[in-house]
Formats: sequence, C-alpha cells, structure tokens
Amino acid sequence: MKQNKPSRRIGRPRSFDADRALDHALRVFWRKGYEGTSLSDLTRAVGVNRPSLYAAFGDKKALFRKALDHYLTGPAAYTQEALKEPTARAVVERLLHGAADLNAAPRNPGGCLMVQGALVCGEASDSIRQELIACRAAGEAALRRRFQRAKSEGDLPADTDPADLARYLATIIYGMAVQAAGGASRDKLQDVVEMTLRTLPL
Repeated sequence: MKQNKPSRRIGRPRSFDADRALDHALRVFWRKGYEGTSLSDLTRAVGVNRPSLYAAFGDKKALFRKALDHYLTGPAAYTQEALKEPTARAVVERLLHGAADLNAAPRNPGGCLMVQGALVCGEASDSIRQELIACRAAGEAALRRRFQRAKSEGDLPADTDPADLARYLATIIYGMAVQAAGGASRDKLQDVVEMTLRTLPL
C-alpha cells in the first residue's frame, strides 16, 4: 500500500515592510547626510539588495525625498503642531522644546535631517541641497505667517516684525541642531531654550 508523504510547506517570504525600511533609511541619511550615505549603507540598513531597493523606492534621490517626507510627518511633526498653539508664546515654547527633544534624544542620530542632510553636498547633489533650503524656507514662512496673525490679534507687540522674529527663531533652532550634532546634551540645549525665551518680546 502506497503511503502518502506528508506535504512540505514552503515557507512564504516575509512581506517587505516599506514603512520600517523607510525608517531605517531615514536614520542613515540623518546620521551621515545625503552625500555621505552610500547605496551599500542603505541596502544594509534596509535589509534588501540594490534591485529590490530600486524597485521599492526608486533611486537614491527618490529614497531621500521619501525619507524627508517621513521625517517631517514623523519625528519633526511637532513643528506643524506647534503652529496650532493658541498664542505666539505657546508656539515658540513648543517649537524650542520640541527641537531640544528631537535633536538630543538618545534614540535619534542627533541634529536635524534638514541641516545634516545638506552637509558637504557637491554639484551632483545640488538638487537635494536646494530642496532642503526650500524646505527650511517654507518652515520659516509658515512661522512668519503665524506671527503675522498673532500681531493682528494683538498677541504680539505692535512694533514686532514677524519676519525678523521667524528668522531669529529659525536661526536658534537650526543652531541647536548643529550643537546637538556636535554632542551637546539635552540640558545644554535646554539652557539655550530658556535664554531664548527670556529675550523674546512675548
């Protein structure tokens, strides 16, 4: 009598988790910058070979752009949430504290992707540098508009220049990112936050 052999179950490959892969890629770009990140760095971090990486995300520039969007809607989402605060003072406090938390959190590479990503960009990567400049400018413009609204509502002194105030805060926030990338602790960044809050006309 012929016995039926037990059927072998062929294990299905684990499905590719695009969000998790994007998070890994983001952290490589965040730590090493766009130009300092190689395709080998990305394939190791994501856990796939180059053809699979290209199939999932496109080329390196496309992957960086996706990583930047992931950054803005994930770790840096506090910037958009801060603009919804009811007063200019609350907006500024949330932005500064959020920047200190993001830049110095042990779970993060340190610094800011929009600053780190553009470091040492040569001619071949100029389009990325320009995109990051535009991204930072858009953030500053959104902050300027929020301060303009605060001024019209009487929430800021009449002699306040919303553009100057937004530029000043952007300079402080990105300066904190540079300090954090150089090893500044959360306490050191908090000192900058407190000093900034004492000097603002809010």
